[in-house]
Amino acid sequence: MDISSVCLLGGTGFVGRAIADRATARGIRVRVLTRSLPRARKLTVLPTVELMTGNPHDERTLEAAFEGMDAVVNLVGILHEGRGQRFTEVHAELPRKVAQASRAGGVQHVVHVSALGASDKAPSRYLRSKAAGEAALRLASAEVPWTVLRPSVIFGEDDRFLNLFADLVKLFPIVPLAASRARFQPIWVEDVARCCIEALGNPAAYDAGFDLCGPRVYTLEELVRFVAATLGLNRAIVSLPAPLGELQAFVLEHLPGKLMTRDNLRSMSVASVCSGRPPAFCALEPSSIEAIVPAYMGAQSIGARYARYRSER
Repeated sequence: MDISSVCLLGGTGFVGRAIADRATARGIRVRVLTRSLPRARKLTVLPTVELMTGNPHDERTLEAAFEGMDAVVNLVGILHEGRGQRFTEVHAELPRKVAQASRAGGVQHVVHVSALGASDKAPSRYLRSKAAGEAALRLASAEVPWTVLRPSVIFGEDDRFLNLFADLVKLFPIVPLAASRARFQPIWVEDVARCCIEALGNPAAYDAGFDLCGPRVYTLEELVRFVAATLGLNRAIVSLPAPLGELQAFVLEHLPGKLMTRDNLRSMSVASVCSGRPPAFCALEPSSIEAIVPAYMGAQSIGARYARYRSER
């Protein structure tokens, strides 16, 4: 099926910008529904992107956003509850609304980005809500083909995962780490974007879910040590026993910014790893963190060189 237009929900975020860029390179017309035009400023340089202001949780707004669109990609998600946002509303109810509005608007394909480990039996509300969203999409889609993508943790220049640990190891010589043995298989944001675009209108991707992972499994401690080494820093990583890890998460979830919550900790008790190869429809040879991260985070990155130039003036 030829897809010439797509509406992105969550298109102003880290993953959404990568998908918009790749879609534009394919000549696909992109409509981004956003609550805030200032947040979408970076997208205005892309020649085929149209910005539309509105609340994605409003069903009439969704129907208007999907009008004339061949496909929809839903990337909306939150890591923490707060500021009036709840997992149930964002992860479970929105996919149902997206499916219904897609059916009403004649959309030909819905791609929904969920999370690896999503299950109605998962230990965290985050992962259970992600599973509920997948179920709601399947039930509401009816005649509209759907695809669910479940990435492990996503890394890239603007990610909120490796960059969080980069900030921590820059500030503290000792890093107390909860869930240090948690396992991840990080995938590069550009690889996620590529699979998403390859899925659009592809019958091999219809009515199925696909796990997306990078080439290697790491523990959380290994990832933090990698970040520190990439920055040229020698840091002590202290693995916290479970009770202290729970206490740390409790304290952090009550601080501004919510670096971690107890629900995040429960999510990390589920290994975020893939059991097989990437989906055949995107023919992916995923990139490793060793190949990508030093280019934007390391001591020889452009950003680091400019920082040194400024300090030497």
